[in-house]
Amino acid sequence: MDLESIWDRLPEICLQNIFLYLGDQDRCNTSLVCKKWNQVMNSARLWKSRTIIFRGKSITSCATEYSSAEWYILRFGRYLENLEIRFLNSYNTFFTRKFQIVMTSILSTLGKSNRRLKSLSIPYLDLERLIWKSQTRDAFVRVLCTFLKKIGRHLEYLNLRGAKMSCEHGHEVLHSLSYSRKVMNMTELDIEDFFSAHIHVYLHNTFSHIMSSFQNLRIISLNYNCVSDELLQVLCTNSNHCLFTINIKCHMYNPHQQIVWGMYWAKLAKKARNLSVNFYIYRVLHYSHLSRILLSEIPIRHLSIRSSYSNDPDWYICPTLVELLPNYRQTLKKLTLEFNNSHEKVDEELLNLVLVCDRLHYIKVWAFLDVKFVEALLHTCEQGKIFLRTMKVRIYTNNYDTSEEDQSLHQIFEKHRDYILRKMDYYHVVTCPIL
Repeated sequence: MDLESIWDRLPEICLQNIFLYLGDQDRCNTSLVCKKWNQVMNSARLWKSRTIIFRGKSITSCATEYSSAEWYILRFGRYLENLEIRFLNSYNTFFTRKFQIVMTSILSTLGKSNRRLKSLSIPYLDLERLIWKSQTRDAFVRVLCTFLKKIGRHLEYLNLRGAKMSCEHGHEVLHSLSYSRKVMNMTELDIEDFFSAHIHVYLHNTFSHIMSSFQNLRIISLNYNCVSDELLQVLCTNSNHCLFTINIKCHMYNPHQQIVWGMYWAKLAKKARNLSVNFYIYRVLHYSHLSRILLSEIPIRHLSIRSSYSNDPDWYICPTLVELLPNYRQTLKKLTLEFNNSHEKVDEELLNLVLVCDRLHYIKVWAFLDVKFVEALLHTCEQGKIFLRTMKVRIYTNNYDTSEEDQSLHQIFEKHRDYILRKMDYYHVVTCPIL
């Protein structure tokens, strides 16, 4: 059998799997080979997912990227089910204005031709930057809202992380998703850093009211400045049957002084029985602040606290390790701690915390620790007291020469080699001088 007849006999599904590896130009050339291949090349399966990247490096490359994107949407936009648009490295108003014009064309075309879009991601727009002139920003938000009103009923996933919108624009965009619809199909919503960092979103009842339109949410990612008693009540009422994960970012520059009552967290956890709450806390370090945020009623599965090399001499991590984190002994599975305060020893407190957390299987710690901490941790693992599967430890030291610590770590690894290789998925322990 010759080569031509072999290709001719291949089923369509096999040709589609092969053509998935081709670029746009090669696909277009392939469609000219014969009638069958042309038919296969117009299969919806080949064009249902797309990532469009605008890098904005030069006027020439910008024109090419934008014309290519418009051509793709015009020809194959009706097949799209998953669309991601990234606007990278923009450094002047020309590129933002051009991006806004092209997005108007793209979203307008999609709004007319597409009835199957399920996933839309436009992350890290950073609309509060000065390169976004007010007219350009307003025009972009208007066209995005118009598009979401048309297509929102099909969407299951929306990612607008890092948009950094004003309160008015943010509410307008979210409200457009529920335009003329009582119930939405949206199951995952990523609005982390969606609002500008300084906005006290929790003070605006409009946000909670808009969120009441989302009645099928499984996963939601947002900032702590959006969290309020009203929001927790809304989630408890409308999404308790399906809510699975809440991801919360809390940064020191985000407003986080509000009081959220533990009884609302407890009520939500009781209604949404499989709920996991993941906290990512950046440079909010003082116990007085953390104790208002990390309430004992919250079913925290993953907790990350990072100091980002803060040099505040007035904060200590021990009270948090001893008094707050043991509250999650029955729920905590992943723990990330990164802090560089050398004025306190936390080896014993950290080891005790790991011992009381029954379900902990992942630990990442960057801190001033003694090498003996690693050996104690491995020893308790071998005794069956804890069941760590991932251990990432960076031992900070003020000494430039870390040869002694490195030698000790090597001896510890050799001593526990069998257990590490048999029982752990990932093990990485190093020393790091901080001078």
